[in-house]
This record gives sequence, C-alpha cells and structure tokens, in this order.
Amino acid sequence: MNNLSRYISGKERIVTIEQTAELQLQQPDVVSLEARPSNIEGQGEIDQRDLLKNSLRMRPDRIIVGESRGGEVLEMLQAMNTGHDGSMSTVHANDTRDALDRLELMIALSGAELPNSIARRYIASAVHLLVHITRLPNGKRKVMRISELIGFQNGEYMVEDLFVYRITDVDKQGNVNGSFYATGHHPVAMNWLTQTNFNDLDDLFQARELETNDSQSDKRDE
Repeated sequence: MNNLSRYISGKERIVTIEQTAELQLQQPDVVSLEARPSNIEGQGEIDQRDLLKNSLRMRPDRIIVGESRGGEVLEMLQAMNTGHDGSMSTVHANDTRDALDRLELMIALSGAELPNSIARRYIASAVHLLVHITRLPNGKRKVMRISELIGFQNGEYMVEDLFVYRITDVDKQGNVNGSFYATGHHPVAMNWLTQTNFNDLDDLFQARELETNDSQSDKRDE
C-alpha cells in the first residue's frame, strides 16, 4: 500500500483509515485517522466503520483503508461508488478471486441484508484491480498476480489476469525461482486513464515473459 501510494498526485486530498497507524504517505494533504479501542468501562470506542462514515464529510479525493476486516467494507464500497476513484484497501485472501468472496462475507458481517447478486454487482462496480501478495517459503513477500475485475455477468465475476508469477522450482535453501508473465489481456480500466500519463503503455500488456531487476542483476553477474 505504501508503494502504490507513491504514485498518487500531490494535488489530491487523501484520507487514511487504520486500526493501527502504519501507512507512511508522502503527499502534502493527508488526513490520518486511527481507530480507538474502548476504555476500561467499555465506552468511547471508535472503529473503522465510524471513521469511514466521517471521512466522507472531509471531501477526500481518495480514501485508503489499511485493512478491511469486517462491516466497514460496505462503507468503503459505497465511497468507491460515489466518486472516490482510486481508493484502496487490503484484505486477507488466498488469491485475487478469493478476495472477492471475502468482500461478500464482510458485507454480510456489516448487517446489510443484501442478496448475493446485488452484493456482487456492487463489488464489481466499485473494484477494478486486485493485487495478490504472498509470503514465500524463504519469508520474502512477492506479488504473485495482478487481476482486473471487468464486471459482473450471469451471476459471476468477470476476472482477467494481467500479470502472473509462475514458480519453476524451490531450492534447498527455500529460495523460489520463477518469472513474471504478462498474459496479453489489455485492461478495460485503461479506458478511463486516457486523461493521465499512463495512456501510452499498450506494449506493457503484450503477452511475454517480463524481465525483472533480479534477472538483470543475474546477467550482470554472469
């Protein structure tokens, strides 16, 4: 999340919401909100859901929720569906598709009695891109998959992978060997990036094996 936030324009107003403050955004106009536990008498608690409701009154361009764990995800999706494009959050899931099921579960935890079809349509209209990061056997974290949620059709999510990391083997030290690949899918999301500096990246999505910094350093060593 910190890495992604580096690409946010310094002209935008950002509100961050966290259970425990960890984000370190460098933009000049950032409002950091942190949840507060209840006191010894069980009073005074302010949870992430309360913070999300109040953040909408702060006129943010983007809302960043450090981690969506429960009912606050409904307010997060509402914010995304009411003009706060570029908002971000994290969830714990096995892959990008499983993350969508997790969002459905958290909507149910919010107490909103939405049919599954309505919840899925709501998620599909709010979420565009998903990045899956996993912890490898050697303890390192790596981006394993970047997927695009295109929409919702016939009761199912329409998900296309943009980039995937394919593991070839794991050595005796636990180091994972593999490569990143572009699948060849040209993201539909690029249609609303035509007014930005990212509109000339068609070659980026051509199907191929990607050359990473690791592979470049290996070549220099040889």
